[in-house]
Amino acid sequence: MTKNLSSIAKAKKIKYFLISFVDLFGVLRSKLVPASAISGMQKDGAGFAGFATWLDMTPADSDMFAIPDPDSLIQLPWNKEVGWLASDLWMDGKQVEASPRVMLKKQIGILSRDKLIMKSGVECEYFLVSADGASIADQRDVQSKPCYDQSALMRRYDLIKEICDCMIELGWGPYQNDHEDANGQFEMNWDYSDCLTTADRHVFFKFMVKSLSEKHGLRATFMPKPFENLTGNGCHAHISLWNEKNNKFLESGDRYGLSKLAYNFLGGLMKNAASLSAFFNPTVNSFRRINAPPTKSGASWSPSSISYTGNNRTHMIRIPDPGRFELRLMDGSSNPYLLQAGILAAGIHGMSVKLDPGEPLTCNMYTDYKNYPDLDKLPDDLEEALEKLEENKILKDAFGESVINSYIKLKKEEIRSFFQNENFDKKGPITDWEKLNTLDC
Repeated sequence: MTKNLSSIAKAKKIKYFLISFVDLFGVLRSKLVPASAISGMQKDGAGFAGFATWLDMTPADSDMFAIPDPDSLIQLPWNKEVGWLASDLWMDGKQVEASPRVMLKKQIGILSRDKLIMKSGVECEYFLVSADGASIADQRDVQSKPCYDQSALMRRYDLIKEICDCMIELGWGPYQNDHEDANGQFEMNWDYSDCLTTADRHVFFKFMVKSLSEKHGLRATFMPKPFENLTGNGCHAHISLWNEKNNKFLESGDRYGLSKLAYNFLGGLMKNAASLSAFFNPTVNSFRRINAPPTKSGASWSPSSISYTGNNRTHMIRIPDPGRFELRLMDGSSNPYLLQAGILAAGIHGMSVKLDPGEPLTCNMYTDYKNYPDLDKLPDDLEEALEKLEENKILKDAFGESVINSYIKLKKEEIRSFFQNENFDKKGPITDWEKLNTLDC
């Protein structure tokens, strides 16, 4: 039975709803709707002009309507008058195929034919920076290896506590908060869930962290690489497939605890990794993190080659525990829905043709990469990633050729905008264009 948002508003004393969607570039778009109007919005949706967002539309196109998913409702813990809703986009009576949440739900539907669901968790790294993004906010955070620094963590206790308290109140099951490898960088972890719930929470988490940081007089950024000498913001995903209560990736007889199905899924990710980089590393700035030189701490903590391993963080895919693996390719600018959708599309392909990922590597890939000259490399810039995506029939079949072409078209326009103003040098300073266009990703 569908939840009645009008009744929920009265019971929870919600006065306004944010009816939200995420466009192809991962930008969160919303309308603020009074509770008195939510009944009509739940039925017909809130109207938007697609051309005004990062969707491949024109001003002549019909209005699109964001129809909220009542199951996604989150009452803002810091402002209980407001309820947030994730939505699916419709136009002319049909779902918008290039709506990222719709793209994810399509892949979920394909997987469900085999009575499977993907469960996932994400690790979202972010920096707390000055208002102009020029420096980290904590000028005392200067260690060359600041990871897990208790003093720097506790200087931000009030903010970290408030974010974590919100997640506890929302029932997300947060279980640890830490200072990460870069000065001014933090990570907060919560329980994994089905991939649609994780994607919705990922969207809301970024909004929540930014909002509460502003409340505390700070600015939070998920930008992949805001400082050239510091580790970038990753967004690692932990992945498993389930049939009801059974983890179909778990195999006790395997050395890493993975089933043949898991290896096939993993093989699909490896085969499509270079193309998926266009989704997972979607900004010009992303490629300061991929194939990056060592940082102040001594390691970039990001992959450069397409490889997998056991519990070894120098590879693109790590198997930390039986029954799951961690994909370390994505960065903080990745679209939460395309992140999950891309994983699913590649994994479904790998399972359907029983792809073999080959043998794992146990080396330190940061130091021993020269010993593996035939290993496939990740793209070196966004242009190369888009070229790989353009050539990828698997992903075009999964999402629709028109959707992929629209994404590529919009991203190429972004690249042209960059080169009108700047030049890209991985070892050079972060450009003003990157900060202007990516700090609030």
